[in-house]
Amino acid sequence: MGDMKVEKLLINYKTLEEFKRFKEYGNQELSMLEELQSNIVENDSVSPFYGIYYGGSLVARMSLYRVDKKYDKYFEPQHDYLELWKLEVLPHYRDKGLGKKLVEYAKGYNLPIKTNPRINSQGFWEKMGFQKANYEMQRDFGQNPLLWLPNGIKEKGTN
Repeated sequence: MGDMKVEKLLINYKTLEEFKRFKEYGNQELSMLEELQSNIVENDSVSPFYGIYYGGSLVARMSLYRVDKKYDKYFEPQHDYLELWKLEVLPHYRDKGLGKKLVEYAKGYNLPIKTNPRINSQGFWEKMGFQKANYEMQRDFGQNPLLWLPNGIKEKGTN
């Protein structure tokens, strides 16, 4: 599929149209359309969304938020970390390494990453080096977070 790169997506009406293609295929919980619409303030605003284009069309996307270390309840030492949400690849482009490319892009920040696996994706995340967080009811609210730890960072409460 050539040399496709991860790009930071702009919040504009073109991106909004691209996201509509995902909603047709995607699961409701993965839809970023409403999130994007609520963030459109002006054309070409900066966004937390990243994607991969093929032939001029958006074919893979994720949202990536940086969380300040003062809110960190997962890592030792306490650290800024990334929250990776809603990674999605359109059906015809799956199994071509695009999801991996998005995750590798996020890992390039060399910050710990937290995600919540969706719809039978546990195996993918494990292949990408993520591990289950030790579940804490107060902190995790019924979610089953997965963590990726760069060198020098460990999960809070582990040896």
